[in-house]
Amino acid sequence: MKITSSAAFGKAIQKRRKDLKYTQEYISEVTGLSASFISNLENGKKTTELEKAIMLANVLGLDIDLSVRGQ
Repeated sequence: MKITSSAAFGKAIQKRRKDLKYTQEYISEVTGLSASFISNLENGKKTTELEKAIMLANVLGLDIDLSVRGQ
């Protein structure tokens, strides 16, 4: 999935979490992130902290790959 916005990133996180059958509360307990942060991230809130978002993606087994377009 190509991520071009915070909303797309949040939807990818949400889909993976649901695929794993994890609740936001469970992820909150495992990561120490608040359930409200996870909710904001999944809903594409633009004030989300990038470091926490990357950590959450990693916990859910998602890799984030940046590459130069057209190469």
